[in-house]
Amino acid sequence: MDASCFDHDERLLGVDEAAAALRKLFPSPMASERLPLASLLGRVLATDIRSPIDVPQNTNAALDGVALAWSGPERSRFDIVGESLAGCRHDGLVADGHAVRITTGAPLPAGTDTVIMQEQLEFGGDGGSPWVAIPRPQAVRRGQNVRHAGEDIAQGATAIQAGTRLKSQHLGLLASLGHTDAEVHRRPKVALFSTGNEVTAPGQPLPRDGIYDANRFSLLGLLATLGCEVQDLGILADEPGSVEQALALAAGEADMVLTSGGVSVGQADWVRHALRSSGRLCFWRIAMRPGKPLAFGLLGERTVPFFGLPGNPVAAMVAFLQFVQPWLRALQGETNWRQLRLKAIADEALSSREGRTDYLRGIYVGDDRGRLHVRSTGQQGSGMLTSMVAANCLIEIDPSRSAVAPGETVTIQPFES
Repeated sequence: MDASCFDHDERLLGVDEAAAALRKLFPSPMASERLPLASLLGRVLATDIRSPIDVPQNTNAALDGVALAWSGPERSRFDIVGESLAGCRHDGLVADGHAVRITTGAPLPAGTDTVIMQEQLEFGGDGGSPWVAIPRPQAVRRGQNVRHAGEDIAQGATAIQAGTRLKSQHLGLLASLGHTDAEVHRRPKVALFSTGNEVTAPGQPLPRDGIYDANRFSLLGLLATLGCEVQDLGILADEPGSVEQALALAAGEADMVLTSGGVSVGQADWVRHALRSSGRLCFWRIAMRPGKPLAFGLLGERTVPFFGLPGNPVAAMVAFLQFVQPWLRALQGETNWRQLRLKAIADEALSSREGRTDYLRGIYVGDDRGRLHVRSTGQQGSGMLTSMVAANCLIEIDPSRSAVAPGETVTIQPFES
């Protein structure tokens, strides 16, 4: 583990510098477990999936029509000698000059190499031997409309790589290969609590100087989206003893400890001080808005990662997306994820300040030329959750820019649906 991370402590870090420090500390993935197919959605694959069969298993028709051996446009009429249906193949060799009716997905009969679609054919032979004619034989190409065995996935080939977060299409692919289960990384257990004497649980009477605990539920949603198991510790008062006790307890049971509030320079902000007494503080100030007071460290003998997020709701979510999310994905063994960043044209002036990274809540759309345009959601206060609700992206303005003029290009981070 790179101890240089802990040299930062009191220094204000840039976003890229803090992210690089965290990457050096990324943990090994969680242990694996084998789960049934129906329980795999959203889990991260621990081992490669290799195909036990060719996909498709047989060379087959890509559409409805007739299958035949094509030798050229000189012959345009063929005798029909049978049919091949999906799940009921035509047995026997189809001789030259003969054809077989075939449906989509049906195995190609022996002796045939080409499929001609139904709409391009004329059929005859009512009351006699059935036949098929091809009005435009010059348009036929040998081998057309044929799907070859193994052209999608060859037997023994890697179908899904380890480190993939499984989506519905992956489950379908696993089923198509005959798999009933798979080895995936265990879900990380995240201990979560809010701090602050002013923080009140939803459903309770709101004190005159109180606020409802929005952060914990926003974070619960983000953690659930990432497939984490959450140990919800509720709300802790701003008291050194209770915070230190909670950190020690959580560090003994969880794979990560996540809090919101209590990490700034306020006199009653005990989380940062409790972290120093229970573990090692790496850094706690980031040159970003919102999200400047962000603490990271390691707790106890198990060196459990700790993230202390800001108390303002938007700041907590932005900091989570930039720093906590990559750590949790690494902890689950996800290897092919990168934060999606796209370029968009600013449709309005955007405020920023040189020397820090600004994350504005934005709404992006595409125009008829395939370009992305973005505007802010309006007021950008770090406590205004409505700005996150209205947004479909974050507008990321790097520290070298003091402002963005209409028509200039900016970077956006689209929210994952």
